[in-house]
Amino acid sequence: MAEKKTTKATATKAVAEKAPAKKCATKKCATKKAATLALTAENAGFKAGDVYQTLAAAEVAMSVAEIAKAAKISTEETLLGMGWLFKEGKIVAAEDKVALA
Repeated sequence: MAEKKTTKATATKAVAEKAPAKKCATKKCATKKAATLALTAENAGFKAGDVYQTLAAAEVAMSVAEIAKAAKISTEETLLGMGWLFKEGKIVAAEDKVALA
């Protein structure tokens, strides 16, 4: 009798198929999709550029939410770019706002 071999991928797929779907009580929840953020050096560099350009154009200190809104990126992407810029010494924090160094 031949044994059936399973891999981690097929086992995970089988478990996912058996799991009941989660239901949402609100229409907003049902239509909301989870965004993914690719954590690569290239992506972090691009987000750092978005944050830097936004701060340079504004010429004032801005909060994370203000930067995200002005740059049209998510808060997580803003924080990723800010981390890059902090490491490079390009920005400084003042209270709850960030400005170019």
